[in-house]
Amino acid sequence: MDGYQNQADDSWEVAGHRFRSRLVVGTGRYKTLEETAAAIEASGAEMVTVAVRRVNLSDSSAPMLQDFVDPKRYTYLPNTAGCHTAQDAVRTLRLAREAGGWNLVKLEVLGPPPFLYPDMPATFQAAEALIKDGFQVMVYCADDPLAAKRLEEMGCVAVMPLGAPIGSGLGLTNPFMLHSIIEQAKVPVLVDAGIGTASEAAAAMELGCDAVLLNSAIAHAKDPVRMAKAMKAAVEAGRHAHLAGRMPRNYSADPSSPLSGLIR
Repeated sequence: MDGYQNQADDSWEVAGHRFRSRLVVGTGRYKTLEETAAAIEASGAEMVTVAVRRVNLSDSSAPMLQDFVDPKRYTYLPNTAGCHTAQDAVRTLRLAREAGGWNLVKLEVLGPPPFLYPDMPATFQAAEALIKDGFQVMVYCADDPLAAKRLEEMGCVAVMPLGAPIGSGLGLTNPFMLHSIIEQAKVPVLVDAGIGTASEAAAAMELGCDAVLLNSAIAHAKDPVRMAKAMKAAVEAGRHAHLAGRMPRNYSADPSSPLSGLIR
């Protein structure tokens, strides 16, 4: 009973913020702000990412995200989606802090199309500047254990390796490297980008990551609200499976009932 109770109280923390939900969702790519709000509600998420360059946060004459996704209820995580240089990323997050007072941020600096793979030299440069400026930086990065450890040692509060390229829906293309990052990290690890369906979110959690971040998998589903419910259940199931500890893989049969004492 005690073990079950501990699992029921399971939560995670980043930069002094504590969350019960291990699903972080984006606020972009939905058909309407109403659909955005409904899907986020269904997901059970407590933290939402906000693309500062793409979402209206300040023009009150136009529909504003805050009117549909209450910043008093959800932790907003401003991100640098669409930034391809360290300078643009730093400038974007400084503007976000001026506009909304946000200090916990998500840094991503992308390489060119078609892959939009993390530009790691620019990411290191931007992370250094932001940390020096007092930001708490959660950082999108390559599925590279050396790069992830360097970002952690620089002072990033969480590392967020990609599962697959942004918006690809390819799932976890390199689970070995993700597991290696998780094994050595002393800060939270969130699998970010590439998740396409619920089973892939569950697999990410089974690897031992602290949370999963996704957007397109919900927003581009035929029924975003139902997919949001599926992702919530998948992340919870994957977390329980990780805590439970899977059975060993065995390359020969092992019957669940004993062979001795059979009725003859």
